[in-house]
Amino acid sequence: MKPFLLLATRAEDAAADNEYEAFLTFSGLDEHQLLRHRLERDPLGEVDLADYSGVLLGGGPFNSSDPDHVKSAVQHRVEAELRRLLDQVVTRDFPFLGACYGIGTLGAHQGAVIDRRYAEPVGAVRITLTEQGRTDPLLDGVPAAFDAFVGHKEAVSRLPDHAVLLAGSQTCPVQLFRVGTNVYATQFHPELDIEGICTRVEVYKHAGYFPPEQAEEIKSMARASTVVHPPAILRTFVARYAAPSLPTVSPGRTLPAPSERAGAVS
Repeated sequence: MKPFLLLATRAEDAAADNEYEAFLTFSGLDEHQLLRHRLERDPLGEVDLADYSGVLLGGGPFNSSDPDHVKSAVQHRVEAELRRLLDQVVTRDFPFLGACYGIGTLGAHQGAVIDRRYAEPVGAVRITLTEQGRTDPLLDGVPAAFDAFVGHKEAVSRLPDHAVLLAGSQTCPVQLFRVGTNVYATQFHPELDIEGICTRVEVYKHAGYFPPEQAEEIKSMARASTVVHPPAILRTFVARYAAPSLPTVSPGRTLPAPSERAGAVS
């Protein structure tokens, strides 16, 4: 099968490697089937979508809605590269799934309003599918309401008319939307489990998501949460767009930390 491409923007190795491990575990892919490119470190260059089964975009510290003058040179480069890639993805209706930063990136590309009106603190929230979400093939087998981990400073406050709203929450009305047939983005994290959110709380406790002294309390709240359904979205994305001969992986499997060589895109 053709590999999937994971685009990442986390500069901290602990968070970046944990994210990659989580995408591997919950997608059921191995390091040869899910190639990672760390955009914050290396320019993307030209991407031939014909080489891949689909594209995944993880979360990260960048905010699409920040004023241009506060964005770093790296963020400006990353945003330009992602715009060029999304030009191809949307035009071809190529399989794409963006998470958290991915929803702001796709939303901005498609003309959505991205701002800080519906920011959500780090933790678990109840996600509710819309009528369209209940029949979307990506959400096959996912209950009409489920808990997922979030933590974001910005969100989509208004979608363009051509986008299809698939899920929302009480505190953030756009949690999942689709463009065309195969281009998706979630505000919540389909790859995030308790271990992963605790890692990110520790890594980003001085990044302005919450007062640093609340880190242990947030970890305890995460451990008390019941977040089990979001990874099914990753598994369905892979099953829908990859060849049928994928190996199966238990959601509880623990993988070794990926090396910088394994899963890198040259």
